[in-house]
Amino acid sequence: MNLSLAVPTPLQYFATLVQSDADFPLLEAAVSLAQDDYPDLDVQQVLGEVDQLLARLRRRLPADATPLQKLRAVNQFFFRDLGFAGNVNHYHDPDNSFVSVILHTRRAIPISLAVLWLELAQGLGLAARGVGFPGHFMVKVNLPHGQVVIDPLDGQSLSREELAERLAPFRQRSGLVDEFEVPLGLYLQVSPPRDIIARMLRNLKEIHTNQEDWPRLIAVQDRLIVLLPQAWAEYRDRGLAQAEVGHSARALEDLETYLVHAKEGADLHAIGARAAELRRARS
Repeated sequence: MNLSLAVPTPLQYFATLVQSDADFPLLEAAVSLAQDDYPDLDVQQVLGEVDQLLARLRRRLPADATPLQKLRAVNQFFFRDLGFAGNVNHYHDPDNSFVSVILHTRRAIPISLAVLWLELAQGLGLAARGVGFPGHFMVKVNLPHGQVVIDPLDGQSLSREELAERLAPFRQRSGLVDEFEVPLGLYLQVSPPRDIIARMLRNLKEIHTNQEDWPRLIAVQDRLIVLLPQAWAEYRDRGLAQAEVGHSARALEDLETYLVHAKEGADLHAIGARAAELRRARS
């Protein structure tokens, strides 16, 4: 009897990783994002490379290392010895979102650096989590005598005053000033792994949209919809991209899904008109 075991597609593999919030494999899901651009990527090999880095880091610490000693060791190893830093010259390169590339270039954007940094910090037993700070992803660590918020671009800890200063432009743009001002602590809440992957995908979405790279945008939208099946705006955006490449049936299906579920979208009339155009073109 011949047994044929089909190899899952990258999207099917991603779906298995993100189907549950229990034990969500943040690093593995993040690594898998590169499979659309790098089809031959071996995800397990990349995870093994990170494990080797963690093993090197653990050998540097005594068995009785305190949380503060561990934090200092992570930052020394990650930012100074390995040289991870922001890719300031090519900030909008999609490769900045791909862990497999970052491990070799040592350059990325804050959220991608944070995913790697968190894997090392948590591997040492630190209570480290990601923070979806507006415009610039952060990490924070709970220590016995307080909480430290760290910029994943350089490992610098940030005071409340520095965080408030970074937040000021966002508050101004959003009109969240004076009596409408939101407490700083609300911007420092932990980002669940699902939200981190969504933010990474939306970074890629913005790049591909700006470059009008519709096939790559559709691949990102596929993942966003698997990750967030009730994020109806993602169906709309995938439908519009599908229309751009001439996939009118798929485009119409996505736009109609959006129209059915997005009851209060400001663009419902415009999307309804676009769907009507697609129906007429198919008839």
